[in-house]
Formats: sequence, C-alpha cells, structure tokens
Amino acid sequence: MKMPLAFETDDGIGTRATLGLIVLKTDETIEHEFRCFVPTDGVVLYHSRVQMAADVTAESLARMREDIPRATSMLPETAPFDVIGYGCTSGATVIGPHGVAACIHEHYPRAAVSEPLSAARAAFEALGLRRIALLSPYVEPVSRALREAFQASGTEIGAFASFDEGRESVVARMTPRSLLAAIEQTVAGQEVDGVFMSCTNLRMAPVLAEAERRIGVPVLASNQVLAWHMMRLAGVQDAVPAGGRLFGVSGLEQAA
Repeated sequence: MKMPLAFETDDGIGTRATLGLIVLKTDETIEHEFRCFVPTDGVVLYHSRVQMAADVTAESLARMREDIPRATSMLPETAPFDVIGYGCTSGATVIGPHGVAACIHEHYPRAAVSEPLSAARAAFEALGLRRIALLSPYVEPVSRALREAFQASGTEIGAFASFDEGRESVVARMTPRSLLAAIEQTVAGQEVDGVFMSCTNLRMAPVLAEAERRIGVPVLASNQVLAWHMMRLAGVQDAVPAGGRLFGVSGLEQAA
C-alpha cells in the first residue's frame, strides 16, 4: 500500500483581495466587463447567480430580495471575502443599499458590501461631480426611482434620457456605438460635471475612454463604478486602461 503523497498549503490565490459578485440570471455583460476592470494579479473574483425575471419592473426587482441570501450562500464558504458586490443598479435602488447589505451579511457578516447605486455615489464624490447627465435603459417607473435616489443623496440631475426598454435580452445587445451616440445626444448643450450610464447589462467598457474624450467630462457606468468601489474597499488601488478617469482616483477615504 502506497503512502499518501506529501503536500503543502498557502493562503490561496487571493493574495491581495478576495471579491464576490452576485450576478443576475439575466445579465450577459457584467462578468465580461469586470475582466476589463479587475486586475488578475493577486485579486480573485468569485461569481454567483440570483434569480431575476426577463422583464425589468419594480416588482421583479423587489422579488430579488428573497433570493439574494441564497445566491450569496453559493459563494465558496471557505474564501475570506473582503468585499461582496451585488450587480444590479435598479435592484439596489428598489431594495435599498441597506437591504442588499443585510441580505449578504446573513452569510458573510464581515465582508464589505457594494452595489452600483452606492458605488456611483462614491464615484461622484471622489470626482467632485455635483450635476450629472443620467442615462438609463429602464422603463419610466424604474428610471424615476433611480433619479429620486440620486437626488436624495444630493446629486443634481442636469439631463436625463432613457431607452425605455424593459427586456434584459435587448439591453444586453445594445451596441457600444449606439450607447456612445446616446451620451453625446443627451449632453449636447447641457452643463453637467459628468455622465452616469446605468445598468450592468450595458456594454460600456469599450467606449468609456472615447466618450470622455468626446464630451470632456468623466463618464461613469454601472460595471465600472462597482468594480472600482469594490477594489478600493478591498484596498486595491490599481488603475486600469479601460477604467477612464475614475480609476485614477485611489484611497479609501475618497471611495467610502
């Protein structure tokens, strides 16, 4: 009978940070875009999926609150998570940042929590943005809740536009070129400090830098702000080429 082979262990692959991400079942974009924003050197990212209806309504978003704890429980329980993110801007608006955090803390009480709504607010603060242009793919009741959430935290909405689309499968197939054109059209003739394009299913990573070059102010998007906020909360200060002006901001005191 052979003797068992010897082995040694280490601290695992998340030597700089261990991140978790709760992804909507209907989201086809966020995991791909996070690869553009999150460095691979010592930063590990684990995903789980949460149930979500194909159509985005206030009711379907609210129902996710029941499933977030179960989705969180499917992350590897032995991983020492620094930050866990919930990848839905409109969901965070309807459920509320505190509600999202409470769901995640049921299983990982020590992990910091982020979602695109809080991440966007932190990004506005870090970049000194007080008056923004807000673009949304959502139907009006969902878009209205998002506008009100930003206004309640002191952000002025200087311009607003929406694609008025409730089907996630359509949102995921809007071309980056059309998103860039929509940004230019929305800010034309408007005095704004920056732009926020809401929704993790929109493919904004390919056009962030070009949009900033064309309109001359910071351009933010849900996946970008969430990845930035999660990394800063975990103490990772890296800048990445696809991250735009936002990724030039470092420091937890600015990102908190």
